[in-house]
Amino acid sequence: MLNLILIVVIICLVTIGLVFLIDRFLPQKIKPVLVILFGILSIFLGFKIYDSINAPIEFNKVRNERFSKVIDKLKDIRDSQEAYKTVNGKYAGDFESLIKFIDTGSYTITTQRDSSFMRYDRAYQIDMQQDTIIIDTLGTVKVKDSLFGADTRYKNMMDVPFAQNNEKFEMKADIIDKSGYKAPVFEAKVKKNVVLYDQPQDLVEKENSYQSVEEVNGTEIKVGSLTDVSTNGNWPPIYDRKKNN
Repeated sequence: MLNLILIVVIICLVTIGLVFLIDRFLPQKIKPVLVILFGILSIFLGFKIYDSINAPIEFNKVRNERFSKVIDKLKDIRDSQEAYKTVNGKYAGDFESLIKFIDTGSYTITTQRDSSFMRYDRAYQIDMQQDTIIIDTLGTVKVKDSLFGADTRYKNMMDVPFAQNNEKFEMKADIIDKSGYKAPVFEAKVKKNVVLYDQPQDLVEKENSYQSVEEVNGTEIKVGSLTDVSTNGNWPPIYDRKKNN
């Protein structure tokens, strides 16, 4: 903003100086032509100044709208993957398997209660009370009903919103070693350039360089990790706030 103010001040000073020189030294016949040229130049410079101020504002509006839609889909992917892991003990490696699971998979609903029973203890040669937990199976519920109800948006969860060439989210799953524990992990992501394909290149480059708790950091929008046991996204909390409809 400071640079913009300096530019405006310099243009004003140069314009005043040129007007003074024209009025003082140039013939009367040339003055109307120069006035027209200066008018055109002023309109052009005014447009450029307006564009330099307005472009980042418009970019932020477009970015926030598109990122919100992309992140909503990544949250659906995460919820679906967590359900898949609950049932299968690992994450799905591709969208075909994940969508098929949502269509056909079910949760087992259980409840647990404390109980006890008497058992003969050979050391003390008497019956002693033993505590235990009894797990009862109550039934099952379909994954689709639990996560999406009657909504079928999960069927195209792989499609990147606003993508120019129908790009898909990149998704991978793996098993990694964490301190001797074999941990399932997954990651789903898309490059910001895909989502912001039609935006000014300089603003997209600035967006890709962000490293801040208030921004989506890096060149990608992603959820999960293939190197850490995490299902977090790389977006700031503002994208997790409830929308007021």
